[in-house]
Amino acid sequence: MALDQRIGFLASLGFSSQPAPEVAKTLRELGYNAVEWTMAHFHPRAHTAAQRKETVEATADAGLAISELVVQQDYVCLDEAVREDRIALSIEAVEACGEAGIPAVNLFTGPAPWDRDAPRIPDDISEGAAWDMAFEAFGRVVPVLERCKVYGAVEGVFGFLCNDYYTMRVLLDHFNSPWLGVNFDPSHDVLKGNFDTNWIVAQWGKNRIHHVHLKDAAGIPELGRFVFPMLGEGRVDWPGMFSALEEIGYEGYCSVEFESFDYHANVLGGDTREAARRALADARALMSRRQRRGAATPPPERRR
Repeated sequence: MALDQRIGFLASLGFSSQPAPEVAKTLRELGYNAVEWTMAHFHPRAHTAAQRKETVEATADAGLAISELVVQQDYVCLDEAVREDRIALSIEAVEACGEAGIPAVNLFTGPAPWDRDAPRIPDDISEGAAWDMAFEAFGRVVPVLERCKVYGAVEGVFGFLCNDYYTMRVLLDHFNSPWLGVNFDPSHDVLKGNFDTNWIVAQWGKNRIHHVHLKDAAGIPELGRFVFPMLGEGRVDWPGMFSALEEIGYEGYCSVEFESFDYHANVLGGDTREAARRALADARALMSRRQRRGAATPPPERRR
């Protein structure tokens, strides 16, 4: 199946409060091929097994695939009881996905800079101690991924221990499991100044990229001055990235993660359906501009 026929949407924002069948039906009508559910629609504790099964069946009835489940628990936490619960919830989510046939879960390391209760490195916790927490958590999650045959797709996020290609390698090389890979979100790499997304895709290769997020970015996160604009308006080299995904033979889904929050609120009036419609058109337009196989892509600073 061609890359432009493997586009999904992360069912957040206004979709979070809508019933799963309604969300799936909307996305299919818009032309999407997959949905990335959050735990608002598929939760190992808040929903019964029967309710989770209904979400899976409603997705299939709409003609969509489920690309992954967003779990995203912060494992760098000074409250041991909270941290233990997050690890346990992650394990339960993996097991629920294994039972439901959901192929991947989106995971974090932490600490989340937007969480006021999360520890700050190095003020509240040393970097080494934070890594110890992450290794211990993933040391318990990875065996469950392997047992349930569910891919763990770790997303590098600004401010986290894993925040770009280079820091992500620390985690993945530590475990070296085929079931632990990346949720490749190029926006966070470019926020770290890593603009050669096609090179990064090539370095990861087909077996390490378990899921892809479509999100653009521009700015300097260290100064708190950055945005996730509409696709094509930021620093991500989309033609190069899409070409690289084809080059490595990536067979998974590319899921729109719509985080142009001001645009969603002030221009679209909170209309998530319209956000999804515009994002799909943008994604397909950028895919149509990808380079010929083997062709060079100009660096972002030379584009006009």
